[in-house]
Amino acid sequence: MDCKCNCQECDTPNESNMYELLESVIAKYKGREGCLIQVLHAAQSIFGYLPLEVQTCIAEGLELPLSEVSGVVSFYSFFSTHPKGKHTIRVCLGTACYVRGGKKVLERLQELLNVDVGDTTQDNIFTLEVARCIGSCGLAPAMMVDDTVYKQVNPEKLSTILSPYYLNANKEVNV
Repeated sequence: MDCKCNCQECDTPNESNMYELLESVIAKYKGREGCLIQVLHAAQSIFGYLPLEVQTCIAEGLELPLSEVSGVVSFYSFFSTHPKGKHTIRVCLGTACYVRGGKKVLERLQELLNVDVGDTTQDNIFTLEVARCIGSCGLAPAMMVDDTVYKQVNPEKLSTILSPYYLNANKEVNV
């Protein structure tokens, strides 16, 4: 999303085009009761996250207080105010996963990736998050990378799990 060339061949929209898309979404929903979450979802899919500038644009366009827009963004965990990595890692810390070592998996990931929960790696490959339950309690501890669930994870398996994501990003494995 860092293309500023305004060319037709480029698949990456420039910021101006992204705001035009957002304005068309706002126009579609303006005046509809309860439309804020739909607009926020659309905006996040356009920009990848919801920085304050985007929230301000939405608030003005829907004629809502910025505090209402920001309140909804901060309340729901599926909205992000920071850029996310290409892949999202979610470590389950539900009861079964926590008891069977989920916290150790999380700590090792933080160490390997040099990030805190909620942060994105410097190379923008991974964002690290915590989940309360991902529905794999019988094979805990579990984690997800995007939509792929990994079961019976332990700190020693993390390099093997993460390697293909680095290779797909044309990066050397540093874990």
